[in-house]
Amino acid sequence: MQLFREVRNQYTQAVRNAKASFFKQKFASCNSNSKKFWDIVKSMENKNTSSQLPTALRIGNSVTTDKPTIIENFNKHFSTAGHAFHLTTPTAFNSTAPPTATRPSLPHFSFSQIHSADVLKELQNLDPYKSAGLDNLDTFFLKLSAEIIATPITSLFNLSFVSSEIPIDWKAAAVIPLFKGGDTLDPNCYRPISILPCLSKVFESQVNKQITDHFESHRSLSAMQSGFRAGHGCTSATLKVLNDIVTAIDKKQYCAAVFIDLAKAFDSVNHHILIGRLSSLGFSNDCVAWFTNYFSDRVQCVKSEGLLSGPLAVSMGVPQGSILGPTLFSVYINDVALAAGESLIHLYADDTILYTSG
Repeated sequence: MQLFREVRNQYTQAVRNAKASFFKQKFASCNSNSKKFWDIVKSMENKNTSSQLPTALRIGNSVTTDKPTIIENFNKHFSTAGHAFHLTTPTAFNSTAPPTATRPSLPHFSFSQIHSADVLKELQNLDPYKSAGLDNLDTFFLKLSAEIIATPITSLFNLSFVSSEIPIDWKAAAVIPLFKGGDTLDPNCYRPISILPCLSKVFESQVNKQITDHFESHRSLSAMQSGFRAGHGCTSATLKVLNDIVTAIDKKQYCAAVFIDLAKAFDSVNHHILIGRLSSLGFSNDCVAWFTNYFSDRVQCVKSEGLLSGPLAVSMGVPQGSILGPTLFSVYINDVALAAGESLIHLYADDTILYTSG
């Protein structure tokens, strides 16, 4: 029995050492790639998430096991996720956008021509294992043919700027329901994973670079926003708030804080208000027309286990899974920092802390 315990302990220790060595090498390979780091962390969590359709779903007071009915109801649920917010607000949905805070006139912004070299680089850096969108253009094919298609694709992108129109196929998203945990019958326990056409994401990446360069060079975005910005992140947000709190404590003051997490924040963005925000930030009429077209006629279908729901219109929210979505949300929520009054405020995307001391 003693020999068994010794061998068992040696085996347990060997497994622990092997795991430690394995993950030490994995983390060392990340260098400064934070996405790769968090992908490894998530892989260690062993969360039971599944993209498979549930065997049954609650619809109102009844439960259905019919899979075509399940995907149609998932699509209805996801496409109207942000509507509840507008139903509870006193302002009518189609009213004029509220005025933005008074600010000095900002530099004018217009789109500049996209260069084929930038598009070629974007195509060559595509992840060949990413799923194709509803247009069925495979990322592996686009990556392999990058040198051939880069020039005509660039011409198509620039034509979109000139015409202020985006191909309708690029506005269609395939949505996969991912179970988060809880009651498998409850559609609220699933979150949508959107798969957009690859070319739309390549295009949005170029557009996003232009507008973020403009915002950062002219400091258009609030300094209190740490989400989705180069040189900012969870660490910088935490250090700023922690420093303010510690400074107050050193002065023997009390601190009080309210932590705010907006429900369905990205889904409930009002397009009319967002367009007004862009206009107030100095975007040209052509840019405003392009973004107005960008939000119009967007549709989504739920796709799972070889089944595809019918398309449903998406009339609000920034497109899930898009490159522009996070930046546009930052624009939408930008002025909230100006409403904090004498309190301090800090944001990471839609997560907000409002705090004060005295």
